[in-house]
Amino acid sequence: MSGLTSPDTGRAYGTKRTCRAFGVSRSSYYAWRTGKDPDRPSVPTRKRGPKTTFTDDELLALVRDDLAASPFVGEGHRKVWARLRVLKDVRVSRKRLLRVMREANLLSPRRRPQGSAQLHQGTITTEEPNQMWGTDGARILTADDGWVWSFFCVEHWNAECLGYHVTKRGTRFAALEPVAMALTDLYGSVRADVARGLALRLDHGCQYLADHFLKQIRYWGIAPSFAFVAEPQTNGVAERFIRTLKEQAVYGRVFQNVEEVRAAVAAFVETYNTEWRLEKLGFMTPREARDQFDRTLAA
Repeated sequence: MSGLTSPDTGRAYGTKRTCRAFGVSRSSYYAWRTGKDPDRPSVPTRKRGPKTTFTDDELLALVRDDLAASPFVGEGHRKVWARLRVLKDVRVSRKRLLRVMREANLLSPRRRPQGSAQLHQGTITTEEPNQMWGTDGARILTADDGWVWSFFCVEHWNAECLGYHVTKRGTRFAALEPVAMALTDLYGSVRADVARGLALRLDHGCQYLADHFLKQIRYWGIAPSFAFVAEPQTNGVAERFIRTLKEQAVYGRVFQNVEEVRAAVAAFVETYNTEWRLEKLGFMTPREARDQFDRTLAA
């Protein structure tokens, strides 16, 4: 390439101008020229910068020992690098340590939490009504009012929706409304200890962890039964009802305001309780299963 000469001046073109004309970098040209020269000794490629005395395997072993000895969890590579440098005088690049930890899946998002998992292996379906209810909430988007909240109370025995409440603000007071509706409908009042012996399955949402919510349900005689963290199936009865609600009455619709959502939820709850047939009930509706239980109890 550098042997080309100008026809006007007879002088050879420079490497910089030639590389620019052909659209290649000078480093690529020099690398090509070095490979074409058989007399030029080949230089083995190796890592730039200062050389350390630790191989990657030795560094990984030090990292594992440091993580095992640390009293904390969830620490990133910076803390490991600092402890190795300060406590053991291990002088390595922080980026190299990051690479080694990433390749070994030891970065904090990949490390598993300590302790054994508390898996849900039982059943949450009761043998008769009024032993356990489930409650949960969901947000529904409207055009004028933005997100609105819907709270529900569901019977674990026959998956019947016992109470509901739709509101703009999803506070701890709003979360109590479907439970109060269910108590009024089934027990006739919301007096103290009206539902003694009943358990209420709920998750760890801020509404359900509020002091007011927990004290109020205990006033009614209801014992809180918290679902396992990160295991929504332990509150599966309420979760499944909300999924059915969304699939049948929410998805594909545009609600203008909270009143439209309230009307749609009320209509769906009535239709669900009287017409939705469940396999676990022998394909009876929730209302049919309750009526049959009441007749058997009366007999």
